[in-house]
Amino acid sequence: MNEFLTAMVGLVLVLLALGLVRVLRGPGDADRMMAAQLIGTCGIAALLLIGVIGGTSAAIDVALVLALLATFAAAAFAECARRATQPETLPETERP
Repeated sequence: MNEFLTAMVGLVLVLLALGLVRVLRGPGDADRMMAAQLIGTCGIAALLLIGVIGGTSAAIDVALVLALLATFAAAAFAECARRATQPETLPETERP
């Protein structure tokens, strides 16, 4: 079973590398943000797998904290993107 989980960690790390390439070459901000979310998800998956393989609860705790941070990062990006596309809805004091 550990061999299978170790192979899955390798696969997840390959997907993480592909996400990094997409961040560097993405045509738009939304593409880059989605790739950054993929990197975060792959990192979380790798940490969870490593925690299960090694039996360490610390890796699982770190993965859960990263999942919470990724949620807030996505929400912040969505809010910034919304404000950038609809500046006329902002009050005069908040306009750039």
